[in-house]
Amino acid sequence: MAKTEPSMDEWLKEAKASENADQCGMFLTHNGVVRVTPKRQVREGVQGIGDVAQVEFSYDAAGVDAAVAEALTWPGVHYVRVWLNEGALSVGESIMYVMIGADIRPNCIDALQKLVGHIKNDLVVEKEIYA
Repeated sequence: MAKTEPSMDEWLKEAKASENADQCGMFLTHNGVVRVTPKRQVREGVQGIGDVAQVEFSYDAAGVDAAVAEALTWPGVHYVRVWLNEGALSVGESIMYVMIGADIRPNCIDALQKLVGHIKNDLVVEKEIYA
């Protein structure tokens, strides 16, 4: 069963009120969503797989907590928040939200890309179910 999605307006309000908010010159948010096009088709050009109907999604919660703690040690990063969904997710449903607050744009962009990449590559299990 999918979780209730967080409000990005609320997240941003909380981030701006956080202890280190005065050190953040930028906040970036990533929202990963289940798409109809299979991952192997998008990334490898494999055709004829069919459309994605659902994704079975799970994750390593302790690993995500450790990744968030590590991200807070990266250059210029002062705020990190992550939400991951779980269960059978349909096309259009959110898989994850990640918010990074950092001092300057390059640090914020780099941290967001690095953290999302680590979560997607190492901490989640996604099984596409085809229509």
